[in-house]
Amino acid sequence: MTEVSTGALDLEALRSFVVVAQQGTLAAAADQRNRTVSAISMQIKRLEEHLDTRLLLRGARGVSPTPTGEALLREARELLRQHDNLLARFTGRGLSGTVRFGLPEDYASELVGQILPEFLASHPDVLLEAVTATSGELIKRLQRGELTLAVLLDRQNRLRGGEPLWRTTPVWAAAREARLEGDQPLPLALHPVDCPYRALGVEALEAIGRAWYAVFTSTSINALETAVESGLAVGILDRRRLTPAMRVLDESDGLPSLHGGEAKLYFGQRIAADSRPAVEALAALLRERLHRRAPWPGERSDNTRKG
Repeated sequence: MTEVSTGALDLEALRSFVVVAQQGTLAAAADQRNRTVSAISMQIKRLEEHLDTRLLLRGARGVSPTPTGEALLREARELLRQHDNLLARFTGRGLSGTVRFGLPEDYASELVGQILPEFLASHPDVLLEAVTATSGELIKRLQRGELTLAVLLDRQNRLRGGEPLWRTTPVWAAAREARLEGDQPLPLALHPVDCPYRALGVEALEAIGRAWYAVFTSTSINALETAVESGLAVGILDRRRLTPAMRVLDESDGLPSLHGGEAKLYFGQRIAADSRPAVEALAALLRERLHRRAPWPGERSDNTRKG
């Protein structure tokens, strides 16, 4: 009996497809993969011919996966992860290279405490360089090529693409016993000007004509929380960060509602070939731990009621 073979998938073509889907353009993928645009295009074309389906939609601003491409993207990531782990296990070579990871200050303690130690324990030969900053600052570093991977809040984010991880839930937070005077400017504790939460709150206040001023500004989320707990100022925090010393303010306190957004995962445009498997491994762990849930293990519902 003759064995019928449809041929094997080209793993390098799959890697190129994954990078194109992540970056949104063939040019960015070619730069990251150290190949020409025509070589990347040919790999995608052969992959589409092999699978007899269209994987990418071409548009004026770049490319995006078709529904079939989205399905392949999920499978391809898992296949490449298993392949790289298998190769590392049997060759004795674990993942190496450098991962420069950026994450928002508001979520740093949870990510650093839960996910990064697990990653380094599994991949001790990887050099991890993690930095915290506001999303606006992280965007600048990502665009300058200083980061290979970053979690960013989507507001004020001009980057295309990004993989959604979890929904954010910003609220007005005040000391539990604080009371507002409706005719007085609102004292705020804020991150610097490139913080998405700051922009969200300021725009909401200006939309209703409510005066405000920054009584306290800091890049430290812990310092902002202390300013809120002490009654010094009102802050804009993720609902899950509220402590028993805080309460939520809303329309009954004369403040506008705040709309949540998304935290997304972004890859840098220039990733060294020997570091890419390690970057992909951290991205896979972040997806596994954070997709459709925030970094916290659960809601602290007793802290989120208006008191």
